[in-house]
Amino acid sequence: MKKKDFWKGFGSALAVVVVCALISRTALVQQWIPWEYLPFEVGMTKAAKTNLIEDFLDRYYVDDYDTDMVKEGMYAGMVAGVGDRYTYYMTADNLKQYMQNNNGHFQGIGVKVYQTDSGEVTVYSLMDGYPAQKVGILEGDIIKRVDGLDVSGLTLDVVAEKMRGPVGSTVEVEVFRQSDGKEHAFTIPREDVVMKSVEGRMLDNEKGYIQITGFKENTYDQFMESLKALQDQGMKGLVLDLRNNPGGLVRAVYRIGEELLPQGLMVYTEDKDGKREELICDDKYLDIPMVVLVNGNSASASEIFAGAAKDTGSATLVGTQTFGKGLVQRLFTLPDGSGLNITIQKYFTPNGTSIHGTGITPDKVVQLPEGYVDGDQIPEDKDTQLKEGINILNEKM
Repeated sequence: MKKKDFWKGFGSALAVVVVCALISRTALVQQWIPWEYLPFEVGMTKAAKTNLIEDFLDRYYVDDYDTDMVKEGMYAGMVAGVGDRYTYYMTADNLKQYMQNNNGHFQGIGVKVYQTDSGEVTVYSLMDGYPAQKVGILEGDIIKRVDGLDVSGLTLDVVAEKMRGPVGSTVEVEVFRQSDGKEHAFTIPREDVVMKSVEGRMLDNEKGYIQITGFKENTYDQFMESLKALQDQGMKGLVLDLRNNPGGLVRAVYRIGEELLPQGLMVYTEDKDGKREELICDDKYLDIPMVVLVNGNSASASEIFAGAAKDTGSATLVGTQTFGKGLVQRLFTLPDGSGLNITIQKYFTPNGTSIHGTGITPDKVVQLPEGYVDGDQIPEDKDTQLKEGINILNEKM
């Protein structure tokens, strides 16, 4: 059993005990202990119950187990009991990776990997201009060893962490390349890798295109750099692509909203006591025709922008129904370096709409062509949503 599934498994075990008690054929050895012989009274404290469970595991569990992982599973299960998928516990290592992701940069070699069903850690993308690409790592390479350690059986997070390290240090990475059937070894220096969350280009002489893939600490600066470059090239209309953008930092989307949305309410939140907080855009913004592309993977902070753009009439939304996450979280760091990500507010679009669980319906619903799904890389000549966005922008201009 995976340790993160500790409480889930524990609940399943209890269910098995109940079922086995009701049937005659069972391989379970049942041991009923009268309450009066147990070292506590009915109504025991949480600490007493925790100690009792630990004692039972120590006495009876058939294999060795990691006590630290059991405790981490207990903390995770406690928070999961709230029943909100966005409220969760993070170990110290998880929190460190979470912070690196939100900061928009990390110390490593600039390679993106995924893990196959068979457990192979495979390169799916190389970050342009960073060490992994420079030394000759290729997309599709299967990572076999890191600093001499066989990574088979290790989780994706563990392998990724082993490739990270202080700027200036090096890491030995050995890969298997399917194209030639050989293993290749590389000594790769580590750098400070800046994650790009914004890409921009001109679609023609007048229309600009900006894609935002996440709202991180450095997203606003990257956005302003792209926006200025497009303005310098004569942009008079904008397609803003928020498809497959899972969200991120509210303060990042708010700063971008101030650049593109008219004066007035962008979003408001309410906490458990009904206290309302508002984010207001000022009167200084880029007043040009705009289309916003969204899909089922546009969530959270992306929906904050999309909802404000639709309610204020400052842009036309094109694509498919958005994800529907209308909650705001706050990260709390605990003294041991672990963390709690807790939903603290619900948010509402300027018109007072809560989109949680439903999402936002675009002004113009456009499906992708047959054979493509949200998240796919779509050639521009087949991107029906972008084509419709351009058509609408032409009408606006």
